[in-house]
Order: sequence, then C-alpha cells, then structure tokens
Amino acid sequence: LQRVVEQIDDMLRLPLAESPFTEPFRRLPAGLPAARRDALRQQGEAAIRDQVLPQVQRLRALVVDELLPLAAAEGALAGYPDGEAVYALQVRHHTTTTLAPREIHAIGLRELDRIRGEMDQVMREMKFSGDFTAFIRHLYTDPKYFHKGPREILAAYRDIAKRVDGELPKLFTHLPRAPYGVRAMPDHYGEDYAEYYEGPDLEVTRAGWFNANTLGYKKRPSWGMETTTAHEAVPGHHLQIAHAVEQGELPRFRRGGGFTVYSEGWAVYAETLGFELGLYQDPESRFGYLQMQAFRAARLVVDTGLHALGWSRQRAIDHMIERTGETPDVVTAEVDRYISWPGQALSYMIGKLRIVELRDAARAAMGPRFDIRQFHKVVLDQGSVPLPLLEAAVRQWMAAPRAA
Repeated sequence: LQRVVEQIDDMLRLPLAESPFTEPFRRLPAGLPAARRDALRQQGEAAIRDQVLPQVQRLRALVVDELLPLAAAEGALAGYPDGEAVYALQVRHHTTTTLAPREIHAIGLRELDRIRGEMDQVMREMKFSGDFTAFIRHLYTDPKYFHKGPREILAAYRDIAKRVDGELPKLFTHLPRAPYGVRAMPDHYGEDYAEYYEGPDLEVTRAGWFNANTLGYKKRPSWGMETTTAHEAVPGHHLQIAHAVEQGELPRFRRGGGFTVYSEGWAVYAETLGFELGLYQDPESRFGYLQMQAFRAARLVVDTGLHALGWSRQRAIDHMIERTGETPDVVTAEVDRYISWPGQALSYMIGKLRIVELRDAARAAMGPRFDIRQFHKVVLDQGSVPLPLLEAAVRQWMAAPRAA
C-alpha cells in the first residue's frame, strides 16, 4: 500500500500536459483539422482536471486514511483467518495443478541448486577469482556491459530479435502471419518498469509489440538482453500469443484469454530455446539466461515461504538476492508483489517445467518419430489452456499415427 501511495503521488505530481491521462490527446490523428484537435485536447484536459484527478485524490485519501492503518506489517496469507486454505486455493488456481505449497517449495530449492551449479561454471569459464557476490558486482558495474543511451539499447534489442527471426524455422513449422516490432515504452513508465509484450488484437488489425525500457539503459546490462528478447518477443510471447490469435477455429476465450501458467510457462520455456537459435554464445549472456531462470525458481521458494512456511518479508528478500544475484531494489519490489498477489508468481516456472516434462516424455516414447517442430506446434495450437488439458493434447499427439 505504501507503493500505491507513491504511484498515486507520481501521477498527481506531473503537470497536466505531461500526465499519462492526457497522453491520448497528445497523439490525435493528424488528419483532424487543427481547430478540432485543439478543441478535443481542451475538452479532454478539462475532463481530467475536473473529474479524473479529484477521484485520484479520493483514492489516495482512502489508502492513507483507511487502508494503511489496517494493513498487516508482513501481510502473509497465513496470518489471516483460513489463510492456509485460501493460499492452497490460490496455488491451485495459478498453477492449474494439485501441487501442494511444500511440494512447490521443494521444487524451487532443487532448481536453484541446479542453476547455481551452472552459474558457478560460467564464473570458472570467465576465470573470475572472486566469490559470487563479487562476480555479480562486476557484471553490474563494468561499463562495457551497458549501452550509452536509449537509441543504442533499442537498436541492440532489435538486432537480437532480427537474428532470432531467421533461425525460427529450425524449431517451428508455423510462424504467425502477424508481424511484431520492437519499440520504446512510454517514458512515464520510468526506468524501473519491466519489458513487456503486447499482442495483436483478435482481428489482427495491429502488429504485436515488444516494449523495451530504453529509459533504463543504465540499469539494463547487455548480458541480460538476449533472454529478455527470447521471453517477450521470439520465440516467447509473440509466437505463442500471435499464433493463438490466428487460430480461428478456437473459441475467442482461448485465442485471447489467459492462463498465466500456460502463457508465462511458454515464455520461460522459450528462453531455453535460445541455445538452438544462436543466442547465449558468450558466458555473460549465458549467465543472463541462468539468472532469469533462477529468478523464476526463487519465486517458488519465496512465495510459498511467505504464505505457507512462516517466512518474514526480509528473509524472502535476503534469500532471493543471495540466490539470484539480482539488485536489492528489484528483489524488494518483487517480494512485495508476491505478498500482494499470492500464488501468481508460481505459474512461470511450474508452467515451464511441465512443458519440459511433456517434451522429454514425448521424445522418450516416440523415439525416431519425435519431431521438436511438431511438438511446439501441438503446444501452441491449443491456445491458452490449463496444464492438464495441454498434457492431454500432447499425449493424444504422441499416440496418433505418424501421418497425423
């Protein structure tokens, strides 16, 4: 809630001409007569000043005067009536599995140990003599890992995306007709906002977009950019979301809806495909990939630790920093997210691991009949579904005759 107050204050602090609320009126179609554009802009600003901003002030007063005094210091669900049962329900909802919180906690610890071993191998490959903390400090402070400005980092993201595009037929039989672009997100999001993808609409009247935070170029080391592109653009969210949009025979809710465990599970899985698509050629980029995998694994430990195992907020922050090497500001914001949204963060790694399990099971059962391109087609053809339905589709494909 303290973060909510800060966000509201940031909105209220801006002059009306720079406010996100007035942004649509700053890009009215050029085809409108100038007098009409001016009139619409004035009407819009008046409505925002007289109607919208007073309501934002009321929201701020509600948070400060009524909600903050009641807010628990730690906020874990376990501290609320029936919190344990509610959390178990949230876990089932967000993962679409019957895994218990303690099972998920154990999976996270196992994955973190495996990934740390690979991180240590990268350190040895780079002949770094210090410990993990010193290695992280080097990666986040050496100027050679950072771009000089917004233009440079945007160009670098576009270069990565274009390099991946040419390799996609190795792993996919069908690529979306809808194109995608790489653009800078609006400056009012600030330098800490995470990169994100926007898909085409269901009528495919607009392209997909990978929105890069170019304002935060000083905080975006180059070694983390390849795995981010693989997640947000190709072969991640664009292939999955744009492909689903174009599956006209599916009901609309499967073409445009979302089970996070499917969509984010695919995107985290897509990061692993970067090795076959020409990414992660240098040890630093491999570390960037491993760090993001560790980040998702740490969520399994921290989310369940907070809400089911009695962890404090500070213990969660300390554990995640130590296991991932991410910066304290990023980790603190993430832990507050897990407290505020119990169970949601579990979906990323649980979804990825289930897709890997299905792929490995299909490869073992089908032998020479297994085709990774066809496997990816089956996964993406379903649209957004719970994991049990995805598994059923894959097993039906495994059992079908070769011609199917």
